[in-house]
Amino acid sequence: MAWIGAFIVGIFMGLLGSGGSILNIPILIYVVGESEKAAIAESLAIVGLIAFVASIPYARKKLIAWRAVLLFGVPGMLGAYFGALLGEFVPAAAQLTLLAAIMLLAAFVMFRPPEAGEQREARAYWKIASDGMLVGLFTGLVGVGGGFLIVPTLVLLGGLSMHEAIGTSLVVIALKSSVAYAKHHDVLNTLNVPVDWDLIVIFVALGIVGSFAGSSVAHRIPHRSLQKIFGTMLVVIGAYMTVKNLPALF
Repeated sequence: MAWIGAFIVGIFMGLLGSGGSILNIPILIYVVGESEKAAIAESLAIVGLIAFVASIPYARKKLIAWRAVLLFGVPGMLGAYFGALLGEFVPAAAQLTLLAAIMLLAAFVMFRPPEAGEQREARAYWKIASDGMLVGLFTGLVGVGGGFLIVPTLVLLGGLSMHEAIGTSLVVIALKSSVAYAKHHDVLNTLNVPVDWDLIVIFVALGIVGSFAGSSVAHRIPHRSLQKIFGTMLVVIGAYMTVKNLPALF
């Protein structure tokens, strides 16, 4: 079951430029049996590596906005570091509940119908950078790649098409995940919690295969359909994680 989940994670990464950590963390915790803190760190390693490989087909098709990678991704790395630093002092149940809440909010945004004749202008440099830092702060805190936030931000605020946002998101995820993982790994060392690298390697290998399968069909699916798939996935998993973790806070 866990290995099938790893393959599905890769499909979503290649298809939607996101969803890796959203699926990975529940699989690692509820199926594999990893602790919450270990699952967060391992998921960052898995998703970062899958995202890097999954971005290659998009780069070949010139569907990566490198300007957005620079202006959004670099500040996002800084935000991810401080978010991971803050995560050391936040209970795991609170991290997962917060993740679920933001997933549901992102789903609402993605389900909104586009305005008729809507034309988006390129967002100011400093606004893109601030968006990246805020998203990075959150994703570092809860231990996810953050594609479910990056994709809507790049589409709705950055003026990118859905397919460009997916490719760009994969590169940004790889950058931010590497920084956030490094800090979360330090936290695990402090807690004497080991990282299961055998598990990471298996998940990455299966995820990469899935990512190529997803990216091979992504360009054939209309933008709006991708957004609906994306939103539906967020609602289902966000609701499940809320039910599982909210009671632990009281």
